[in-house]
Amino acid sequence: MKNLKFVLILFIIGNTVQAQKYMTQNGTISFFSSTPVEDIEAVNNQVSAVLNAESGQIASVLLLKAFNFEKALMQEHFNEKYVESEKFPKSTFKGEILDYENLTVGESPTNVTIKGKLTIHGVTQEIEVQGTLSSKQSVMNLIFDFDVDVADYDIEIPGPVKEKIAKTIKVKANFTMNKV
Repeated sequence: MKNLKFVLILFIIGNTVQAQKYMTQNGTISFFSSTPVEDIEAVNNQVSAVLNAESGQIASVLLLKAFNFEKALMQEHFNEKYVESEKFPKSTFKGEILDYENLTVGESPTNVTIKGKLTIHGVTQEIEVQGTLSSKQSVMNLIFDFDVDVADYDIEIPGPVKEKIAKTIKVKANFTMNKV
């Protein structure tokens, strides 16, 4: 499965073999839903991502079933009722770091803007997020966060639990990528 994800990411970016790339298969994406009734948090440590260090193009893919919740019932409901992970098993992002060619990336985090297409639940939306990029030796670290409105991705929250799940979910990503 890991090799399939790596091939998929390289195919998505579609750059020449000579391009300098950084990659991870254990990036982290977490999300947080907060309401007066309940807070819900989940973490996925199996996110694959690749960055073309010459162009700033980036792509990532994650399996939705790899999100871990504090309560098993929350995880079951997330997969079966909300994101329908049997029907829509993965989420993808394909985009670029804007103005990448003019950035000076070093050990100190550099502010970046990332723009691209995020697909969740079979729906693709354009997003633009703020983050930081840093580099040390043969490792690049990209950190960013953004909000996801569940309605934008056709995720329906059933009436009995509407008060427990936020309409806007806070998402955080951390990709520590090694040179390949």
